[in-house]
Amino acid sequence: MDHLTATATEARRSGSRVVIFGVAAIVVILIVTAVFLFITLPDANAFNARVERIFIENDALTTDAEIKLLEILALSGTAFSETLISYRMVIFVLLVFATALLISSLVFLVMLVVLNRRMAQIERAGIQVSSLLISREEKTVYLNDMGFKLTDAAMETLAVLAEARMDDDVLSGAEIEGVISGRSAADCDEAAGATRIKRLRDALGNQMVTELLVKNIARKGYVLAIDKDVIKVA
Repeated sequence: MDHLTATATEARRSGSRVVIFGVAAIVVILIVTAVFLFITLPDANAFNARVERIFIENDALTTDAEIKLLEILALSGTAFSETLISYRMVIFVLLVFATALLISSLVFLVMLVVLNRRMAQIERAGIQVSSLLISREEKTVYLNDMGFKLTDAAMETLAVLAEARMDDDVLSGAEIEGVISGRSAADCDEAAGATRIKRLRDALGNQMVTELLVKNIARKGYVLAIDKDVIKVA
């Protein structure tokens, strides 16, 4: 248990380091990209400067039509400047949004990796059960104070597995069927016991919990993967 806790702590620390370095790398990359974009974008006043130069170099333009044309060019330069400024703001907002998305994606990815590691550790170590109370009267099993309503058949199957665990026995499917039906195991079908185990797991509902709680040992049979001292049958 201590080893499992230490491994989980180390996994969390590793995940935190990955998040920190990943966020730093994303921020640096986006800052460099933003600087490059803003440097390469043309100056907002470049068009106005060109129009001003035209005014200076063509002071001989005095007719109404020519002056009107120069005024239009000046207005166009102002419009271009305002448009370019708005483009800069749009680019800035998009970069901020992209940064937030990338950071969120990285955090969620690391969380998934850490969670998968944790689940693998739980699967290797087995489920930690502090108490298992089988109440025949209520047709309920209490697993770590969590109640699960069971059918009569599922209750019988769990009771047989609990009694076998208290005796340190591993039961095959045929033996489980034999105990429940009152017949000899030699006269029972292995598949019948396996079906009872499947129905018990379905009744408990949580696939991960049931797969870890009711273990199938190859070529031996089924057993409750918990400490026999925590089992109580009422």
